[in-house]
Amino acid sequence: MNRAVFTSAAVAALIAAAGGGFIIGRAQRQVADAASMAVAAQTSGEPIYYQDPDGKPFYSLMPMKTKDGRDYQGVPAGADISFEEASALQAAPTHRKIKYYRNPMGLPDTSPTPKKDSMGMDYIPVYEGEDSDDGSVKLSRRRIQRTGVKSEAAAKRVIRTMIRAPGTIQLDERRVSVIAMRSESFVLKVANVTTGSHVIKGQPLMEVYSPAVSSAAAEYLATITSKTTSRDESYGRGSRQRLMNLDVPEAAIAAIEKSRTVPTSIEWTAPRDGIVLERNAIEGMRVQPGGVLFRIADHSMIWALIDVAERDLGAISIGQPATVKARSFPGREFSGKVEVIYPEINKETRTARIRVGLSNPDLVLLHDMYVDAQIDTGSGEPVVSVPDSAVMDTGSSQAVFVDKGQGRFEPREVKLGHRGSGYVEVRQGLADGEPVVVSANFLIDAESNLKAALKGFSEGPSNDRSSHCLVGAQPAAGLVRRRIRRCGRNLRPCSSAAGCDS
Repeated sequence: MNRAVFTSAAVAALIAAAGGGFIIGRAQRQVADAASMAVAAQTSGEPIYYQDPDGKPFYSLMPMKTKDGRDYQGVPAGADISFEEASALQAAPTHRKIKYYRNPMGLPDTSPTPKKDSMGMDYIPVYEGEDSDDGSVKLSRRRIQRTGVKSEAAAKRVIRTMIRAPGTIQLDERRVSVIAMRSESFVLKVANVTTGSHVIKGQPLMEVYSPAVSSAAAEYLATITSKTTSRDESYGRGSRQRLMNLDVPEAAIAAIEKSRTVPTSIEWTAPRDGIVLERNAIEGMRVQPGGVLFRIADHSMIWALIDVAERDLGAISIGQPATVKARSFPGREFSGKVEVIYPEINKETRTARIRVGLSNPDLVLLHDMYVDAQIDTGSGEPVVSVPDSAVMDTGSSQAVFVDKGQGRFEPREVKLGHRGSGYVEVRQGLADGEPVVVSANFLIDAESNLKAALKGFSEGPSNDRSSHCLVGAQPAAGLVRRRIRRCGRNLRPCSSAAGCDS
C-alpha cells in the first residue's frame, strides 16, 4: 500500500473521530499537509538502507563498502521494495510484451490470454526475456527475499575429514618375551611373581638345576682356570658360547667367572620390563626342552587395531595422525600414527583393519580393551570449497547454482572431492571467489524445471514426433530432468523420447 495513501487515511480517520470540534476547511488543510509530507518523504532521495552494488541480497543500515572497495548503493524510500501481495497484472511492467500466461499453482498449463483457474486465481504472465535460452534461471528480487535465497563465495580452505571407527588394544608383538628351557631341567625355587605382576629387567624369577648347564659351566670353569689355557682367551670362547646357547643369563655366567665355582643351581632373571602374562613354573617340576615357564610383555608401547569401513579405506594412508580414546578413561586421549594397513577385508563386516602405534607410559591401556579412534585424513593444503548445502546431488552427478547477480542463477555441474567441517572440495567446475547459492537452491531448481517445461508448451506442437517430449530443464539445469509429453490435455511423464506417442 502506498505510504501517502496510508498516511492520508490515518489523518482522515483522526479527523472523523474528533467529531465537530474542527471545521471542515481546517481538516482538509491537515489532510493536504500530511499528504504533502508523505510525498516529500518519498521524493526526498534520502536512503533508508544500502544494498550491494551488484544486486546481491546483501544489505546494510549504514554506508559500507564491498570487499573490492566499491560503495553500497543507497535505496530511497520511494524505491523501497513492497512486500504486499498485489495482482500480477498490476505489478507487471507495460513496456514488455507478454508471451503467455502460466498456471499460478505451478501446474504445466499455459494460456495465450488472461484467465483464471478453477479456484479463481489469475494466471501469471510470462514476459519476453524471462525464459532465456542460456540455461540460467532468473528470479525477481521479491521472490529471492521471500524464498530466503542466500549466496556465498567459493574460497580456498583446509578441509579436515575425521574418520571415526572402533578398535581394540593389542600387544606389540615385538615386545613379548618367553622364558623356556633349552635342556632338561628341574625348577628348584620360584620367586614371588604371579600372573599380572610387573617385573623389571634382571629381576629374579626362579632357580633351576640343569645337568647340561652344570656340565657346560664346569667345562668353562676348567678352561679359564687352567695354567695352560687361562692366558689364551680363545680357548674359553667355545665353552662360554655353549653356556650362552643354553640361554643361561649373562648375570649367571658373570657370577661363575667371579666365584670360580660351579653353582648347584642357576638363577633365571627377567629379560625385559613388563607384565607377567603367563606363569607355568612350579617348584619341583621337571621341565622338558622347549617348555614355557614365563611369558612377559612390555606395555609401554602397544597397538590399537582399528576396523575402518571399506568406503573410508581410500582416504587413509600410512603416517596419518590418529587419536584414540579409551571407553574406560573418558576425556583422555592417546595420540599415535597409522603404521600398517592390513591387506585384507573382513567379508562379514566389510571393514579393513589398520594399526596405530600408541605410547602407554603409565600402563593404563590394557590388552583387548575397547577404544574409539579418530583418524585425520586432511591433506593440510587449502582447496577450493563450498558449503555442503550448496551442492545438489542426484547420485550420478552434482551441481551448484552460480549467482550471476541481478537475480540470475546459472546451474553448473561440478566434480567434488573430500568433505569435512561442513564444506566440500570442488575439484572441477568452479573457480575461487565465484558466489554460489547455499540456501533455497532446491526452490531455484524447481523453478528452472517449471520454466523449461512451460516454455516448451508455449512454442506449440512440432511436426517432428520426437519434439513432443520436452526435457524438463536445460542440460545443466534442473537435476530432476523430467520428460513431459502432450497426450490430449493430460500431461504425463515419459521415460524416454522413443516412448512418446501422441
